[in-house]
Amino acid sequence: MSTTQPIHWKRQDTSRIPFWAYTDHALYQRELDRIFYGQHWCYVGLAAEIPKLGDYKLSWVGERQVILVRDHVHPTQRDTDHGIRVIENRCAHRGARFCQQPHGNRRSFVCPYHQWAYKLNGDLGGLPFKDGVASGDEVQGGMPPDFDLKAHGLTKLKVEVLHGMVFASFDLEVPPLSDYLGPRVMPWLDRIFKGRELTVLGYNRQRIPGNWKLMMENIKDPYHPGLLHTWFVTFGLWRADQKSRMVMDEQGRHAVMISRRNEGGGGAVTQGVSSYKANMTLHDDRLLDVVPEPWWTIPDPSQPDTTITPTVTMITLFPSLIVQQQVNSLSTRHIVPRGEGTFDFVWTHFGFTDDTPEMTRRRLRQANLFGPAGFVSADDGEVIEFSQAGFAQWNSDGQQQGETLCELGGRGVEMTEHMVTESLIRGMYAYWRKVMDL
Repeated sequence: MSTTQPIHWKRQDTSRIPFWAYTDHALYQRELDRIFYGQHWCYVGLAAEIPKLGDYKLSWVGERQVILVRDHVHPTQRDTDHGIRVIENRCAHRGARFCQQPHGNRRSFVCPYHQWAYKLNGDLGGLPFKDGVASGDEVQGGMPPDFDLKAHGLTKLKVEVLHGMVFASFDLEVPPLSDYLGPRVMPWLDRIFKGRELTVLGYNRQRIPGNWKLMMENIKDPYHPGLLHTWFVTFGLWRADQKSRMVMDEQGRHAVMISRRNEGGGGAVTQGVSSYKANMTLHDDRLLDVVPEPWWTIPDPSQPDTTITPTVTMITLFPSLIVQQQVNSLSTRHIVPRGEGTFDFVWTHFGFTDDTPEMTRRRLRQANLFGPAGFVSADDGEVIEFSQAGFAQWNSDGQQQGETLCELGGRGVEMTEHMVTESLIRGMYAYWRKVMDL
């Protein structure tokens, strides 16, 4: 839906978020242009998903479908993209989506409509009847003499690969990925990925009837996990009394929520919390078979002479990626917008090639806490749907201008050493408001 009144941000700060930020169709189209197709890096997949020459998978940047493909296996000195290309799945001839299978292996891509053939790097390799058709002594038809194959390739995105994560941008002038992520966030990505070879364990996919920003908010929101999620508060995986830290980049768009597990049980932090179930036990306690891993402990980025050992890090890379480390469970979560009121959520569960079989099974068991039907994450999808329904209900006549309240911990934008705050959400909207020119 679209509001009928002009859109204005009434406040100086971002401690209140207007409902139209989640429901206005014209605003959503501007988000696609300025964020997903503008000077931002969007996640498209893992290099481990396309290990061999010609391997590909379909992915998305905003609402535009792209192909992540391995163009060659042994990069030359000139290459900065590790032999990986990202090209738009849209024929340069008549605009047809030519690739239909979600993944596979190809020597080239051929559009079924008129059989224009493209190399793995997106260059146009050839097309039928380019030079016309011989008929007796004549040549009939064909492309004009100045037709240049090089000028009619597929749309090629700029690509960077960080520790096996592949990012792409339609804007070829986008700043380098390291600058985009920034020095505050990079140590937490290095901690999980640097120097390790990834292996893909499986996928979950779901479609959530809510605005795409609500999932970004959800993972920047340390307020709700110890209240909404029975699993977290009861078994001590995430509670408000844990030692924790909230980190954001210099512009407020990316963030890391960091916490260390305690052993659960009651206490002041659980009093009156309806999701806390004191007598809840597991039929299979292997779901909580947590084994510390050596890479968990790193030098504290904010206090270099000390170390820190989180059991949870939830990283949000604006606009489309969440990187989850919840005890031994690891995944990327890809946000794919499908309109102002819907998004797809793609989970890629992964481990490392040097994991023992026991650790792989442990990661897979703990993955049952997450995903569309996860014992924890199912709650998030449901409350996002509830939120979107509430926004649409209030704005249904285009006249009301409701807003969410986001004042826990104050109205400013700052990093904290506790989780009783909504500062990371305020930071994201301060950046979003600037990019959207509101």
